[in-house]
Amino acid sequence: MDVDFSPYFKKYETLIKTTDDIFMRVKNDYPECVKCTSGCDDCCYAMFDLTLIEALYLNNKFKAVFEAQDRVIIEERANRADRIIHKIKRSAFNKLEKGSSEAEILSELALQHVRCPLLNDNKMCEMYAFRPATCRLYGIPTAINGRGYTCGKSGFEPGGTYPTVNMDQLFSRLQQISAELIFDIKSRYVKLADMLVPLSMALLTDYTEEYLGINDGHKAGDFRIIR
Repeated sequence: MDVDFSPYFKKYETLIKTTDDIFMRVKNDYPECVKCTSGCDDCCYAMFDLTLIEALYLNNKFKAVFEAQDRVIIEERANRADRIIHKIKRSAFNKLEKGSSEAEILSELALQHVRCPLLNDNKMCEMYAFRPATCRLYGIPTAINGRGYTCGKSGFEPGGTYPTVNMDQLFSRLQQISAELIFDIKSRYVKLADMLVPLSMALLTDYTEEYLGINDGHKAGDFRIIR
């Protein structure tokens, strides 16, 4: 595929740098509370979805880091994880249809544990340098829709006052970058900008020009944007 994602990846990497800086600031200010250490894989079982720009970036790096034959094991793990996630989400949707509140469902989903396909047998991430923003912030206080979250292994006390990352603002910026990409390549599928997928699906998807809805009759190179 000839689409040049580099301008959008650069924006994404800038945002990731800011995310890392925030994590380190909290870690330095509250060293007794942030318990993240090498070999701790608690965050590697958390359920979360990726925006389009995150999915594209991870998919791109996955193919760059691993040769096709070396991707097989990870892809097999991704397939298993994706089937489990599908069942969990289908159950959550059924509960929502039957009247359960969104808050209740989100609380239940937060308790679900699905092994990340990038977690190897040595409890290490196969693509640590390229891990998503959610992974980078796990271990410090965050908030989604006004509800606070933190790692159960951390030392942050419930009800305490700590610096908290507003994940809604982060997601909004990620979706903005996704929307800019979809607009610039003149995709037929504008709703792709709002797409959220599990990490497992991001690894397995073939992001072809057809998938991205690039207009028929135009070459992908026509839409290269260098900023």
